Amino acid sequence: SRRDQYVLNSKILTEQFNDWINTQSPKMKTIILARIDLISLGHFGNHKRFEGLIELKWLNGTRVYTFMWGSTVIVALYGGNKNGQSRDIKKAKKIRDEVLEGTRSLHK
Repeated sequence: SRRDQYVLNSKILTEQFNDWINTQSPKMKTIILARIDLISLGHFGNHKRFEGLIELKWLNGTRVYTFMWGSTVIVALYGGNKNGQSRDIKKAKKIRDEVLEGTRSLHK
């Protein structure tokens, strides 16, 4: 029997991510959300994994920080650009830790 090759992971977006994405242009917002949908199918595109985070990268310098929670959940933590990268990474790690501790509210 042939197994279904697509595993749809559920996605969770943090309040910080929602606030950030609403500051993006409509075109960029669509591109970013489509990319997060592709990740739920297992397609990450241009990305880098480090210290438990997954950094999604775009050529224009946009960055979105996510992590896998268990084997099926994608949490979009925060977004930014290359210029504020170290600050954004620090913020993303803090949000991730709060998610794992159960002190951060999430939105499906």
